[in-house]
Amino acid sequence: MTWTLLYLRSRRVPLALAAALGGAAVVWALYLAFAEERDVAPTVVVMTVLLMVAVLAPTLAGPDDDLDRTASMRWPWRRSAHLLAALLVVVVVLLVTRSTGARFGPVALVARDAAGLLGLTALCATVVGAARSWFLPLGWTTVAAMYPLTGTWGAAATWQSQPPDNDAATLVAAVLALGGLVAYSIAGPARREVSEDV
Repeated sequence: MTWTLLYLRSRRVPLALAAALGGAAVVWALYLAFAEERDVAPTVVVMTVLLMVAVLAPTLAGPDDDLDRTASMRWPWRRSAHLLAALLVVVVVLLVTRSTGARFGPVALVARDAAGLLGLTALCATVVGAARSWFLPLGWTTVAAMYPLTGTWGAAATWQSQPPDNDAATLVAAVLALGGLVAYSIAGPARREVSEDV
């Protein structure tokens, strides 16, 4: 087995990819079957991006923290490639639907939310670990999708649900994406706490 296959299996990437693709396919099929509009509603787009990111979040750490930290390999570029590949998966899968009867878009909305939510998830992974890294993105995005705000500060606070041409939302997503990429690439996921029986 090659190093890449071992890496992907150790992080449960095949299972996460199947779940992410399956979740997006279910949303797409339901929208295709029941919606009258061809374009998927922006709230559904945001929540589908969130679903895919949350499913991919556990792949940000392997099963053995010590092995990841002591292996004689350069982890920063591998972690960066991992995040960028996850971004590519989310964006490509949703944008493939542009030529079907239920279209996820616009492209700028999918790309902005995917990058921002993956960055936020990566930041959370460096602080609380990959297993719980999806909690904050889930809570924040759910509230933002239900109660989008207006104005500069409101748009920044609810960036996930803003129109794709909103500058404040784009800036927040870019900061989260870049911050998450840098923090996760350099620091990696937080160590899991091991409980000791006394």
